[in-house]
This record gives sequence, C-alpha cells and structure tokens, in this order.
Amino acid sequence: MYSEGRPSAIPFGVYKRQQARISRRNLYPVTAFYTIYSAMLLFFALRWTTHPFLALAFYLAGVPVWTLVEYVFHRYVLHQRFPPGKGIIKRLLHKHLDHLHIGHHERPYDGEHISGELKDLLPLFAVAAPASFIFPLYTLPMLLAGVVQSYVAEEWIHHCIHYYNFRNPYFRHIKRYHLYHHSHRGVKMGYGITSGFWDIVFKSRYPDTIRQRLSARKIVRA
Repeated sequence: MYSEGRPSAIPFGVYKRQQARISRRNLYPVTAFYTIYSAMLLFFALRWTTHPFLALAFYLAGVPVWTLVEYVFHRYVLHQRFPPGKGIIKRLLHKHLDHLHIGHHERPYDGEHISGELKDLLPLFAVAAPASFIFPLYTLPMLLAGVVQSYVAEEWIHHCIHYYNFRNPYFRHIKRYHLYHHSHRGVKMGYGITSGFWDIVFKSRYPDTIRQRLSARKIVRA
C-alpha cells in the first residue's frame, strides 16, 4: 500500500527527509543559474549605467510581477490538461506541461514533483533574456532579473512549505493556505503560493469560513 506515494513500510518522517533531499538536488541548478544571472545584471546596472536607482526600481518591480506570473501560470497552465492531439503544438503542450503539476497533486511529498528543474523554463528564458536587451540595461533586463530571482525564492518557499515548519507568522499562514489547496475541497481555489493577493483579484480566494478555520487550526499534512 502507498500513502502520498510512499511505501507503507517507510515511516513518514524518514520518507519526507528522503524526498526533501531529492527536491533540494533539483533546486540547486535552478538556484545557481538564475541567481548568477540576476546578480551579474544587478552588478553591471548599478555600477556602469547612468541610472542606478532606476535600475534598482525595475529590479524590485520584478517581485510583484513574478507573483502575478506565479498565479497565472499555476492556475491557467499547471492546472490545465493538454490531451494529445494532431498538430505539433498540442503534442508539445501534452509532452512538456501535463506532467509538471499533476504528479505533484497526486504525490504532494514526492521530491521529483515539488520543485521545477532547470530545463522546465530554460527555453522560455532563452527567448526572453536576449529580447529584453532591446531596451536599456536599467529597464526591462533588470525587470527580468528581478522576476527570475523571485522565481528562485518562490521555488524554495514552496519546497519549505511541504517539508519544514517555521514559527514565522507569514510562513505558517502560507503553509496552511497552500496545503489546503492540495485538499480535494481547495484544489480549485487558492492558486497563490507566496501570496494570496491575486486570489482576491481573480476571485479564487477561499470562502470566509475556510479562511477562519485555516487561521485557527494547526498545520497538518496535505
């Protein structure tokens, strides 16, 4: 028998530590690649451009921009199914997108499905990064640098939500919020991971009674 994808002979605590190591292993290349890119652009923009404060403003603007991207991608891409069909676009969508999130909801502690891998968004980044340099370094390239660094932060936050407990009020709130999304009642709501703001904007927020229960209850396993 399996529970959350784990063999019943393995204690849950042992299984979770094993899967946390797998998840971290997948995150290291993502973290190194995008952090190096982001740090290099930030260094050059602050040191060599004539608008360092504007560059910093664009970089920091990448944080709220990413929260919107996170919400839209989670709700409208990861939670959609792309059945195979005729045409190269449909085949590519089915091959590269269908597996990304379905396995995570079926096995929420499986380390192979918690974190994104470098290859997942690299094709999109390979197009977006060169295209951003059509604009001055202190503008769109810095915005993209802030977005990808926020993506790295979101991946680690998501990793920690599933594997660790912290006393920080923000973390405890988003952990409850996200784990309820993994329940059969919450799966069609609560798409925000690092913030619930866009759930309010797009009306996918949990009902008042659920939010009150989540604010009062102890953190439990999905």
